Amino acid sequence: MLRDGARYVAGMDEVGRGALAGPVSVGVVVVDLATKPCPPGLTDSKLLTPAAREALVPLARAWSLAWAVGHAGPAEIDAHGIVGALRLAGRRALSQVRRTVGDVDAVLLDGKHDWLSRPTVDLFEAFELDPHDDGLSDPRVRTLVKADLQCASVAAASVLAKTERDALMTRLARQYPAFGWDQNKGYGAATHVEALREHGPTPQHRRSWRLPERGEELSPVLDGTGPAGAPDAADAVPVYGPPVVALELDPEASLPTS
Repeated sequence: MLRDGARYVAGMDEVGRGALAGPVSVGVVVVDLATKPCPPGLTDSKLLTPAAREALVPLARAWSLAWAVGHAGPAEIDAHGIVGALRLAGRRALSQVRRTVGDVDAVLLDGKHDWLSRPTVDLFEAFELDPHDDGLSDPRVRTLVKADLQCASVAAASVLAKTERDALMTRLARQYPAFGWDQNKGYGAATHVEALREHGPTPQHRRSWRLPERGEELSPVLDGTGPAGAPDAADAVPVYGPPVVALELDPEASLPTS
């Protein structure tokens, strides 16, 4: 990645995109050519146990030149859509690391879509509304599927974002104990869905999304009692979630690959 004159490069990853409640969170970890080999065991946060993730947090922070986690809350997700909220959280994270290292030259995003770059036609005003946006130049962006398995800085960003968001949801669970966020972290687990059906949404829920309605009855497939071969509740819950939206892509916002 450190080509074409890039000095500082950041790995970036998001967590919470598919949750029904809580923020979407974006981690960023900055490295350069002098950065030492990454801590042993650092990989995609989804492949690590909670204890392993927690143990890696201080190591990942010490290894990086700069790191940060940015968040966009449920109201911002409702106002700007998930893509605009991801951009907002990512730019907040970049703004924090810029205080340490200045401009970041390039960012590697996990996945297929560039949700960080400002679109050519600005359909989302989130960055304009953010007081933490310092107005510095945008980094070049490259996307890479499974980057969290191939790039240590992206893996570190995923670990930092996951642990920080999990801790936040655990704290929120004490305020809203019926929803079990200390266990499901705001995702559509059966206990969370059942609590929504019983109590309705809280201010921490994404109201613009398809949420279980109060008193709504689940179908036999959704409650896991359907015929053999039918998906269980965990597989079927994704009928609840964000509206389908088109991701704006900028083919010019990529790094050279050779």
